[in-house]
Amino acid sequence: MAVKAITLLGSTGSIGTQTLDIVANYPDRFRIVGLAAGRNIALLAAQIRQFKPEIVAIADPTQLNDLKAAISDVVPQPILVCGEAGIVEVAAYGDSQSVVTGIVGCAGLLPTIAAIEAGKDIALANKETLIAGGPVVLPLVKAHGVKLLPADSEHSAIFQCLQGVPEGGLKRIILTASGGAFRDWPVEKLAQVTVADALKHPNWSMGRKITVDSATLMNKGLEVIEAHYLFGADYDRIDIVIHPQSIIHSLIEVQDTSVLAQLGWPDMRLPLLYALSWPARIATDWEPLDLVKSGDLTFREPNHEKYPCMGLAYAAGRAGGCLPAVLNAANEQAVALFLDEKIAFLDIPRVIEKACDRFQSQNTSTPSLEDILHADRWARTAVLEASQSPATTVAIGA
Repeated sequence: MAVKAITLLGSTGSIGTQTLDIVANYPDRFRIVGLAAGRNIALLAAQIRQFKPEIVAIADPTQLNDLKAAISDVVPQPILVCGEAGIVEVAAYGDSQSVVTGIVGCAGLLPTIAAIEAGKDIALANKETLIAGGPVVLPLVKAHGVKLLPADSEHSAIFQCLQGVPEGGLKRIILTASGGAFRDWPVEKLAQVTVADALKHPNWSMGRKITVDSATLMNKGLEVIEAHYLFGADYDRIDIVIHPQSIIHSLIEVQDTSVLAQLGWPDMRLPLLYALSWPARIATDWEPLDLVKSGDLTFREPNHEKYPCMGLAYAAGRAGGCLPAVLNAANEQAVALFLDEKIAFLDIPRVIEKACDRFQSQNTSTPSLEDILHADRWARTAVLEASQSPATTVAIGA
């Protein structure tokens, strides 16, 4: 099997470091062509030394000289670029066959589009690409004949279960959710939530933003929208179930009512590896799942009072057009405000709902890329305005 050339966007984040762990362990299968990262120069410099990429982007242009100094002795020197334009350049560069999109948030949309237009397959770890940009991205995928392979655990599970299912065989998608940091908290206690509380995920090790999304269950609402775009399922046929053990990563029901599930320990490397190696299955030395050791597997219906973000996501998905982009951007901005301790945890769904409600009158059913980018910018401003409303608590614990 030939060595697959890979470009990695978001190399210093959780997705990025786990992808590079795979590349390091399978040098006969994968090589790195390009890296793009945020602000962690020390880690990025170490990655450059180890993986010898041809091109590297740093998101913050003011750090470019520092990065140059940090790798001044590296031979050969990679091409160094910076800013949003630099990340887009990396995404489209060279002979890479697959681009792993590990950039958090809507910032991953333009680089992903650039990679698709350059004819590269996408290992999709950035769910916002489809949530915000689905109406634009899916036609591009078809036009350029590239593959869009899910690299997050839930959609990878669905994708794996669908292998061998004939066209028209899918009846229902069942997304599993851990329930996040507050699955065992009473609703009444959520008014006291601190940032530290929200970042204590019981099962997964993830970045700060996605960990808060897990605590609000917005991550699962966003995954419903992503599943709609990836697999063509109607929103009435996509369900969410709380599964605290995170062993079953998602399920599908087929037309004869058989239910198929994908199981494994909570480990993001598995869906990443499958997205990079599909349709092959690569042997690993990772710990195999022991059903006895995993213990009881339990399920319960999500509490809509505790997790109002779920309902907001379903509503935005059904409305379509630019509203999913508004939902996504409003959530990003609200979570950032919460992490900065400028709004309370319970304000997150409140300000998102305000933004979505305000945007309804200007929504369009067939948005262009510019429409989506405008909606993204508009929503961020709307959340900042809503966060200053007297109805919104503007300090944690206030």
